[in-house]
This record gives sequence, structure tokens and C-alpha cells, in this order.
Amino acid sequence: MITTNDASAVTLENKKILVVEDEQEIGNLLSLHLGDMGAEIHHASDGFTGLELATQQPWDLIILDIQLPGPSGLDICRRVRKTNRQVPIILLTSRTTELDRVVGLDVGADDYISKPFGMMELIARIKALLRRSGTQPAPELPQSNPDLPVRINNLEVKETSRQVHLSGKEIELTAREFDLLMHFVRHPGRVFSRTELLDQVWGYNHEGYEHTVNSHINRLRAKLESDPRNPEYIVTCWGVGYKLQDHRV
Repeated sequence: MITTNDASAVTLENKKILVVEDEQEIGNLLSLHLGDMGAEIHHASDGFTGLELATQQPWDLIILDIQLPGPSGLDICRRVRKTNRQVPIILLTSRTTELDRVVGLDVGADDYISKPFGMMELIARIKALLRRSGTQPAPELPQSNPDLPVRINNLEVKETSRQVHLSGKEIELTAREFDLLMHFVRHPGRVFSRTELLDQVWGYNHEGYEHTVNSHINRLRAKLESDPRNPEYIVTCWGVGYKLQDHRV
């Protein structure tokens, strides 16, 4: 069962979406359904065209098949992330192993969905990503001015500019990684289950996707922690979930 966190209120009207999919039937299906919802769809059927479009034009969202003629969806995602950390990216994959999913997230994808998939589920994912990349909910920061950085030990987070610094060095996070970190920052010391994080950060809750949270937590720790096996910031509460250690300064 999928639940959406106000994602149903998000419209696809005039959203510019790039679909890179070599299976013509799937590409046409996506173009038809998303186009009927008011989105402006551009469909590329190979990796060469997809890479050119993805890197040379602005998009509200990009949907990438992993296995493509020419550059793969992973290659395209990696190239896009070199210049654009904010555009939401969804990977379509017929692969089902945990390693394939982790690789997709590691190159900067915000979400993935395995084939065959239901159109309603994909639309829910799209709306959730667009909601997160658009207007954010009112923050619950420990200070009234969101332009001021939040400092937690050597970690500094700036919500408005979406910047993160660790010991003075800027840390590059994907849009989803920043959203996850910001959610913890807004609620320091509070424990969240994987299901809650899926619902509140991803904007949907789908049984079986808790490993998506695990993968993003691991990626955040790899970037923020001096020793990811003994984290200082995002810690595991065994049997419950995760929390941000409340050591604000």
C-alpha cells in the first residue's frame, strides 16, 4: 500500500519531464499518462540522445531507464549530478538485487522503481519528489530564522541555500540526501522509524522499500562521519530507527 504525504495536492501541470526509455511501449505509456496530467514530456529512446537532453536543458524531473543503448541510465545520472544536484531523478530498472539499487542511489538518483510497475505507484513517486523539490513545509528549526545556519558539533547546515559544511569544508549532497538530513535537523533527538522517514521525507510509504532509507542513511554517514561504523551525528536506535544526536551549538 502506498500512502502520500500531501503528494495528491501536487500537480504535473506544465512540469517539464524527460523520459529516457528504450522500450517504446513503456516510453509511449509514460508520455501518454503524464501528458494527460498536463506535463510537458520529452522522450528519448537511447542513452546518447538522453544524455544530451538531460545535460543541456533544465528539467523539473528526469526518469531514466538503467539499461539503454549507448550511455546507461547510471551514466546519465552521474553526469547530471556533476552540474545539477537538485533535479529529481527516478531510475527505472528491471534489476532487482540490492547491489543494483544501491549503485543507483550512489550515483545520485533520488528514487527507483522496478519493472514491471504500476502507473499509479510511479505517479505517486513523481508527485512526492516534485513536492519535496518545490515548496517545503514550514521548518521546525531550533531558531526562528531559516537563513541562519544550524550547527551541530562540526556540522553546519543552511536550509535556505541547501548547503552543508563539515569542519568548514562544503559537503556535496543530493537533493534527497539533503532533505533527509534537514528532516533530522528539524527534529534533533527524535527517533524516526524507516516507515516514518519514507512517509515524511520521500512522501510515500510502500511496504518493502525500507532498504531505501538504509541506503541513504549509509550514504549520509559516509559523507558526514569520520567513522561511519561509529556515527557521531545520525545514530541507530536498534529495533526502532534513527535519530540525530542533539548536540547543537
